[in-house]
Amino acid sequence: MTVTAAAFQPSEAVRRIERTSLRTAQPASRAGLISLAMGEPDFATPPQVRIAAAQALEDGHTHYTDPQGDPELRAALARRVGDITPDQVLVTHGGSAALAASILAVVNPGDRVVLPDPTYSLYSDLVQLAGGECVFVPLRADLHWDPDALAQALRGAALFVFCNPSNPTGAVHTADELTALAAMVAGTDTLVLADEAYSELVHTADPFVSALQVPGLAGRTLYCQTFSKSYAMTGWRLGYLTGPRDVIAAAARVHATVNGSINSAVQRAALTALGTADADIRRMRQAYGARRALMLGELSEIKGLRTATPEGAFYAFPAYDVDLPAAELVAHLREFGVAVRPGSEFGAAGEGYLRLSYAAAPKDIVEGVRRLGRGLAALR
Repeated sequence: MTVTAAAFQPSEAVRRIERTSLRTAQPASRAGLISLAMGEPDFATPPQVRIAAAQALEDGHTHYTDPQGDPELRAALARRVGDITPDQVLVTHGGSAALAASILAVVNPGDRVVLPDPTYSLYSDLVQLAGGECVFVPLRADLHWDPDALAQALRGAALFVFCNPSNPTGAVHTADELTALAAMVAGTDTLVLADEAYSELVHTADPFVSALQVPGLAGRTLYCQTFSKSYAMTGWRLGYLTGPRDVIAAAARVHATVNGSINSAVQRAALTALGTADADIRRMRQAYGARRALMLGELSEIKGLRTATPEGAFYAFPAYDVDLPAAELVAHLREFGVAVRPGSEFGAAGEGYLRLSYAAAPKDIVEGVRRLGRGLAALR
């Protein structure tokens, strides 16, 4: 007897993402290719954090933990965030899981979710997964929010999601911008999801202002954070979410269903990171500042590029003037031995831009940008 495989169709949720997602998988690396594409520190995790993880395993932290997170870690995070209690903290499987848990917890089918354009592309995929409607608001030429367009889009919205500092643009939204946002949502039920993964990596003269510091956003802000960027802990997959108790409880339900509890030894190591790694963060931030200057200097030598000075994170987002879609230009540049990301991956308004990471080693920044210049020159 012949057995025929059952016909399979992905769920509608999967098909929505497939129809709309802008996320692109980078082709496999090859020998000689310089990557300025990855949003990952090239630093090793601080040694005391690695030692703490090994010690945690020796001490028997090899079992399930509280689904909402190690109680001691949640208490430490609550103190760090300030003015919240540990039950308002959810420890997650990386910042990505914090974003997923929060969006799936608050967005109903048909809800309008406002997103800057361009912005980190995972946000729109998660909104599609929840059945929401993405409302994209193009940025101004300086890569900051357009306040009039944003105010219009926020009318009747369930949620506004943004990253600050921004991936991919490197913009840092100021206290004035955040205060203006608070005025736009005052008297509404609109929630705000502030992804501040790069908050420790700011290069402006003025100190960084978190959404948590803006009184007008209190009571409606979900704060998403990760250990990945500041502590060079990308592979450890540890993030957290804070916010109003009822929203965190709903997000915790989603996270427990999809992810379960988080690696117990990693959470103990995170306690060490919180308590000991401030000097490591300063060292890495200084290095990124030097690399930023190095990349900007190299980019300034290339004809036809216009690059706003990145204010935070570790990305440059230059506009180019050749008549070629960003995705095709990225493929062309790989032939010259350099990998970057197309601006169009981050939204329709990102077309005509490239995203470059200066988290790479200095020698790779220099050679990678020069290869980019040669690739662009070949098209002229």
